[in-house]
Amino acid sequence: MAAYILRRLLQMIPLLLAASFVIFALLSLQPGDPLDEVRMQNPRITAEELQALRRAYGLDDPIHVRYAKWLTRAVQGDLGYSRTYGISAVEYIFEQRLPKTLLLSGLALFLALLVAIPVGVFSAVRQYTPADYTITFLAFVGLSIPNFFLGILLLYLFAVRLPELIPGFPQFPTGGVPPILFAEVRQGFVPLGEYLRQWAWHLTLPVIVLATGSMAEWTRFMRASLLEVLSQDYIRTARAKGLAERVVLYKHALRNALIPIVTLVGLAIPAVMSGAVLTETVFSYPGMGRAIFDALVEKDYNVAMAALAFLALMVALFNLLADLAYAVVDPRIRYS
Repeated sequence: MAAYILRRLLQMIPLLLAASFVIFALLSLQPGDPLDEVRMQNPRITAEELQALRRAYGLDDPIHVRYAKWLTRAVQGDLGYSRTYGISAVEYIFEQRLPKTLLLSGLALFLALLVAIPVGVFSAVRQYTPADYTITFLAFVGLSIPNFFLGILLLYLFAVRLPELIPGFPQFPTGGVPPILFAEVRQGFVPLGEYLRQWAWHLTLPVIVLATGSMAEWTRFMRASLLEVLSQDYIRTARAKGLAERVVLYKHALRNALIPIVTLVGLAIPAVMSGAVLTETVFSYPGMGRAIFDALVEKDYNVAMAALAFLALMVALFNLLADLAYAVVDPRIRYS
């Protein structure tokens, strides 16, 4: 197992180098450059001054030279500064945006798993019953409805039509983050319970919207995978031995049926870290997805490179973790 992990980690190095170069090249090939905003804000700037700025920022160097300079700084932990916000890209991405995205998307991922696995099992065990047909229909609806439309629909329903649905809150929030700061909690101005309640209240609609698609998809996969496993010979053998149906289902069938779900979750976690641009935009939530979108629009290349390179690393890492999780779920799989 240790040799397999080491081999996979070594294979990640050229993969991540290639991915980072492709990302850097695509960002560099965008129309325009970061000095467009300088030109718009100061129409009187001369061509000589712009050229001097280009040389100062290294924008007149070839792509491979700029990439080599960026890589040299990156391996030393220096990912540059955000031209838009005037702080380091590391601070902006990993301290200000990533924790909020992990909170939002992590809760959505947990909710999707909490619902999808038992509902998928229930649907498979009661195949071709009215309950199965209902779950299948709802799953197709969840897969078909776009996140941004569902978000706008929930905002209209709970924030416009039914703003006082639940007593104790004057109005259902339209998104964003609560106005209470954790510093106020540490200083004793606001009780911790009120702080957590406000966060839970503001996260309710975005979490539901983000969880819906994954919930529907994983329910369908769980149902199909379990039905396939239940038709295997070793399941018939277990039943022929007189084992209780509950033991056959949860001890023999479910672990093998979870293998596709492990793969899907392993691939979904990097997407969780990247945030959801449309959902975060609809709910005015300051997460990673909106940060990447804004960085691309504003040509804030240091922020975009820091975020996208981090996501490439997470994709490679969680693919490895998903492979290792197979051995936990299925005892027949061994890495040696």
